Amino acid sequence: ESETDLVSENKENIHLIISNNKISNNIDNKNSIILTELPIKILDLIEKININLLKQKYSSQSNFEIKQYKLDLNSRIMSFQKKDLKLTEREIEIILFLNKKENPQSIDVLQKEVWGYSENLETHTVETHVYRLRKKIKDTFKDNNFLVSSKDGYKI
Repeated sequence: ESETDLVSENKENIHLIISNNKISNNIDNKNSIILTELPIKILDLIEKININLLKQKYSSQSNFEIKQYKLDLNSRIMSFQKKDLKLTEREIEIILFLNKKENPQSIDVLQKEVWGYSENLETHTVETHVYRLRKKIKDTFKDNNFLVSSKDGYKI
């Protein structure tokens, strides 16, 4: 799954209203396209729709919450109480993957699902990334319990 697949599970469905008239003030303008010049070429309409949906996607990825933290997937920044922590793309993927799981996830599962490695591959990549991520979170937010490990694996 991509980052956006994971985000979409936690956000409202993105929707779009297309009209040739101003829409009620109750409707969020970012979810509407007003066509003032009709007729419109189909390729121009598709372009307007794509631009609008990209803006909505960008906006929905700007404010993702995990525990007490705000996660901005666009800038890859984790925030809490006016402190910001810059994360790598892989760290974001680890956080999103673990956040969506209720049970601890083993190293083998993380290797396969986050890295795409086969389960029998001998590597300390997962442990190294998790160690560094936990250290960054502890150093910035003084939080030892955001990403916890157990005999069964890692969990947020």
